[in-house]
Amino acid sequence: MMEITQNYTPYQGFFKRLSIVDWVYAVALCMASLFAFSRFGSYMDGYEKAIILLAAPTFAWLGWYWKPVRPLLLVLALLSLLAIQLYGGSLDMANKKFFLKYLLSSQSAILWMSVFFCLSTLFYWGGLIARSDFGSSVGSSLCWAAVVMGFTGMLVRWYESYLIGADVGHIPVSNLYEVFILFSMITALFYLYYEQQYATRQLGAFVLLIITAAVGFLFWYTVTRDAAEIQPLVPALQSWWMKIHVPANFIGYGTFSLAAMVAMAYLIKSKGYLVDRLPALEVLDDVMYKAIAVGFAFFTIATILGALWAAEAWGGYWSWDPKETWALIVWLNYAAWLHMRLMKGLRGQVAAWWALVGLLVTTFAFLGVNMFLSGLHSYGTL
Repeated sequence: MMEITQNYTPYQGFFKRLSIVDWVYAVALCMASLFAFSRFGSYMDGYEKAIILLAAPTFAWLGWYWKPVRPLLLVLALLSLLAIQLYGGSLDMANKKFFLKYLLSSQSAILWMSVFFCLSTLFYWGGLIARSDFGSSVGSSLCWAAVVMGFTGMLVRWYESYLIGADVGHIPVSNLYEVFILFSMITALFYLYYEQQYATRQLGAFVLLIITAAVGFLFWYTVTRDAAEIQPLVPALQSWWMKIHVPANFIGYGTFSLAAMVAMAYLIKSKGYLVDRLPALEVLDDVMYKAIAVGFAFFTIATILGALWAAEAWGGYWSWDPKETWALIVWLNYAAWLHMRLMKGLRGQVAAWWALVGLLVTTFAFLGVNMFLSGLHSYGTL
């Protein structure tokens, strides 16, 4: 009996740490989920009903584990609902209502996201160079503001697609414009989590570089390709698989990119630069490892989901399409990195260089394939 009790102690300890506020938060999520189910359930298929019902426990756990998720969800809900109210069912309101035109329409919100990310990068670097806690603190706040506006833009864009037409409406993860926003959001959120967990803001200067590069591409792509315009889904993407395959994939891309930028910081410090301004090498190594481990888990899930989707859409689980082939190369690269880490104790500069080179492999799989190769995934070309 004593042994059984001890086995349950960690779980009991976790729930004992939950406060009344934690439980109120969870109950509120359940009530919101049930309201959405009762109000809109008749319009949903089985998949969408499952998502609505599972959303409450999922986000409750996230909010218990990482407290900033709670205010983030609340702000996103308020801003998104305000935007929906202002639209009033007509897309024409985007240019007539002040708050939509300059703040809450999808294009305005995403533009604010881009501005905040760029400013965040500048303040993070200013804080790092000047050893200014204030600069880094402002950088962190701006990064949070960018996350809020980016997710608001994505949610409102989702609603806007349905205002265009019920047959056009879809989750905004279907083209390069949308997934670059998703990539920026995921990378920033994971960084902000590690920033809090390790109580250090010095890494923001490095991680925000890759996000700002994505924002730069997004700006170029929007101006030269009119990419912000919402388009109907091509037949291959008209599947509920897209709603889970793409986000899982970009959790992988985002965390792999984060690990590479941390690896850059590791290499700079190990060469004797910024020694007194960056976290200890052990901290950098740990963040790099955890980011790759999380990314590998989600990338594995995404690859499996992609194979199942391919079987449904094209009649086969694997066709050696260029996108599939390079996804496999990315998976093998990080599988080898983790194997060497866990089995051989891979550490230090070799691990950091490997993670940094991995960014090149990941970037080609993410973007290079779309630029230089063609195949079944040609709907994502530049």
